[in-house]
Parts: sequence; C-alpha cells; structure tokens
Amino acid sequence: MPIGVQDFEKLRTKDCVYIDKTAYIYQMTQEVSPYFLGRPRRFGKSLLLSTIKAYFLGKEELFEGLAIANLEADWLEYPVFHIDLNIAKYDSLEALQSGLDANLRYLEDQWGQNTKDNTISTRFYGLIRRTYEKTGKKVVVLIDEYDRPLVQALDNEALLKTFRSELKAFYGVLKTADPYLRFVLLTGVTKFSKVSVFSDLNQLRDISMSKAYSEICGISEAELIANFDPELHILAVQNQMTYEEALLEMRKRFNGYHFCENGTGIYNPFSVLNTFADNQFKYYWFQTGTPTFLVNLLKNADFDIRAFDTGITINSRSIDDYRTGNSDPTPLLYQSGYLTIKNYDRELDEYTLGFPNEEVEYGFLEELLPLYTHKQETDPQGFSIQKFYKDLRDRDVDGFMARLRAFFADIPYELNDKTERHYQALFYITFRLMGQFAQVEVRSAKGRADIIVTTKDTIYVFEFKLAGNGTVEEALKQIDEKGYLIPYSAGKLKLVKVGAEFDPAERTISRWKFEKTDNP
Repeated sequence: MPIGVQDFEKLRTKDCVYIDKTAYIYQMTQEVSPYFLGRPRRFGKSLLLSTIKAYFLGKEELFEGLAIANLEADWLEYPVFHIDLNIAKYDSLEALQSGLDANLRYLEDQWGQNTKDNTISTRFYGLIRRTYEKTGKKVVVLIDEYDRPLVQALDNEALLKTFRSELKAFYGVLKTADPYLRFVLLTGVTKFSKVSVFSDLNQLRDISMSKAYSEICGISEAELIANFDPELHILAVQNQMTYEEALLEMRKRFNGYHFCENGTGIYNPFSVLNTFADNQFKYYWFQTGTPTFLVNLLKNADFDIRAFDTGITINSRSIDDYRTGNSDPTPLLYQSGYLTIKNYDRELDEYTLGFPNEEVEYGFLEELLPLYTHKQETDPQGFSIQKFYKDLRDRDVDGFMARLRAFFADIPYELNDKTERHYQALFYITFRLMGQFAQVEVRSAKGRADIIVTTKDTIYVFEFKLAGNGTVEEALKQIDEKGYLIPYSAGKLKLVKVGAEFDPAERTISRWKFEKTDNP
C-alpha cells in the first residue's frame, strides 16, 4: 500500500498498488488550456502531478500496462518545472520568498540563471523563456498546493494581503510566458478569487467541478471493488464481518465525496489505503491534521452548526470561490472536504451540502466541541462520548442524565453566558457524536422529536424543555401526543421516553423523568 508515496516512479518501481488514472491524464494533456484542480488534502494531488511529470519526461517504461500506454504513440520529452509549495511554513513574507526561491534555485541549477533577473517573478519568467530557447521545446509547469501560503495566513489579514501581492506577480508570469508553455496545472485546496491566478490569468480552466474529471483523484466504488477485492475479503475476516458488511462499513466511513452535481461518490484514498494496511476501521484522514482555521472561521462567523443536519444551501457562483473577508465559511468547508454535494437544484442553480461520511462528521464535530465548552483545555482526559453512550447501552438513564447535567454545569461561566442557540448547538454536537455508537435521529414519522437514540436493544426518545417554557411532565406528554414512539412500536426493541428541563439560570439540566415501555 503506497501510504504517503507521492512519487509516481517510486510507486511503480516498488510494486505498489496504483489505481489507473492515466486515461484522464492523456485527455487533459491533449488540450492546450492551463488548468486548475482543487481537491481536499490527502486526495492524491501530489501523486497526480508526479504522474504527469513522468509522462512529459517521456518515461514510457513506467506506464506499461496502464491505459495511457495504448493511447500515446510518441512519448516526447519536455522540460518540466515542478514547483512544490508544501516545502515550507509560511508565517512571514521572508518565509514565502524563501520557499519560492528554493524552488527557483533548483530549476536554475538545471537551466541556468541570469543575474539581471533580481526578483522572484522575473527569475521565474526568465527561466521559462531561457529553457524554451535552449531546448526548442515548450515548458511544462506543475505547481503543487499553490494556495498553501494563503491558507496558512487566513487568520492574519495583513499577512494575507502581503502574500496575495507577492503571489499575484509570481503566478501572473504564467500569462506573460504563455507562448513558451506546453502545459500548466496548478493544484490546491481553495480557489481564492482575488489572486492573480484567477483574475489576471483568465485563460485558466478550472476543472475542480468538471464531470469529465470528477474521478481524477480519489477512488470510486467500482475502482475499490476492482482493485482491492482480496483486501476487502481479508478485512472482512479480520473484523468478523461478511464481505458485504465490510464493504458497507467502508462506504459509510470513507465514501460520499461528490465533486460535481450527480457525480460518482468518491472514497478518500488515504483512509482506504490505511484501512487495508492495518485491517482496522479507524478515522485516518482526520488524524493527519486539525482544521484550526476552519474552526476559527466558524467561531468568528457565529455559524449555526445545526445546519449541518438539515443541509446547507449555496449557489453555484459561491461554492468554488472563496473571497477573503467573507463571513460565510461554507465555500471553504466544501473545498476543504468537510462538506460535499448532496443535491443540486438545477432550476435554482443551488447546491445542498452536507458531511460526506462518518469519518468527516464525527471528526469535525469533535474538533468543534472545545469551541462551545473549552472542555479539552480544562479536562486533561478530554470529552468522552463513550461514557455517555455506555450509560444508555446499560439502560442507566439516571446515570446518563446526571452525567449530562454535570457536563453542562462544568462549562466555564463566561461561556455559559450565551444565547439559547449556543446550548442547542452543544446538545446537537453531544448527541451527533453519540452516533458513532448509536443511530441518532431528530425526526419521526408523526412529528419532530428533539433526540432519538437507538442502541442495539433500546430506543430512547428525548424531549427537552427550557424551564419557564415547559415542564418535564409536559415533555413526556408531548412524546405521547405527537406519537414520537409510534414508528418503533411494532418492533422488538425496548422503548424509553425521557423528559428534561434545562434551567437557564443554573445553566444546566435541572429535572428529568423517564418511562420505560416494552414492545409486545
């Protein structure tokens, strides 16, 4: 399993698994457009660029047995400029200039330099023109993670403005040098609207949401089954599952990314490879990085996170175009892979977004929890949703409610002095996280219950009342009158209804009652 392997030549010579994407590469390279491709991190962008680099260097032997071997006849060699912006931490203008300088010095060692070129942008342009003049061949430019400096400066407006200015000149070279260029591809996470790449370089073709290239990175289910059939069988045996159960678990955890309307569902390749390497179901992608900048954006935007449950709508003009200073974090959440396309309304030209899979949902909610509680800062052991679930699994309703009351009461006072929506969001996170172990629903056929939790042998229906607006007894009565338990009354599971009051003065749960019912 080529976990972390981003070099195509190494992957092919070390006998690693490779999902054949070369037909897409051939299709792309036959056109003259410069391209931009946006994908979440760990989705194979660097490997894609490395594969294109090997193709333009004419390394035919690396492509034996792949689709492109039957498509390409000439295998011409071109000079390739592979610029990687993953190489530095960008916390100052000097760091950005140093990172660009390191890339250019490597190219100048190959193609020579002109001491009269004394800025980053003039050196870049001079390299392209000089290489073309020396070889008689147009240059291929591949830029990996073009937006990494900008993403790292999102929480520093002054530094972000400085980076934009510097990168405007650097990327603007690609338009001026167009007569000397054979092929251009930039990859990244985010499409920033106010950077030269997407304003001055108006011939750039954005294929991030193109149906023709929606599967160019990541793994479709058809590819998963075709390329990993032995691994799926081993995974099933190791986890005491049937083959079908193992495939379903893979689908729930790692599938569900859609990069265009009505597109094929895509699996996260990093999580897939790690799962087969370990033969364990874990949340691998989320462990590789914390979306701190996104959490901060949500905090500053006062974003109602309960919208994750019902779906977030956004029009096509905004979904792939993040404008700095915009208070709406939705475009970044989509482009970074934390939300994906769930539906598209062609008449309104509007997308509905939601979590792509369980790995993203539970990982992201766990990252959001400190935003509402600071629990991870005050509690060395952090927040354990497992303890909450264990109470319900053991049918210890009093233990569960006492734990929930203590959890709210322990939140610092300055955080408790919040609006009702703050508490609603905290309830939402707590119960949605429980969905790692139990099916959590908020709707029933006869009405809308606050929370429904389903364990292996019991269904719990919770109704919360704000003290002064309702009592515990009224909450239990509402569960009966609204028929929240009716959809489950014909089954074999035990039924428990729970009414609770939340006291805004005490800022925690003050009273609760529950009633148990066995199905016939």
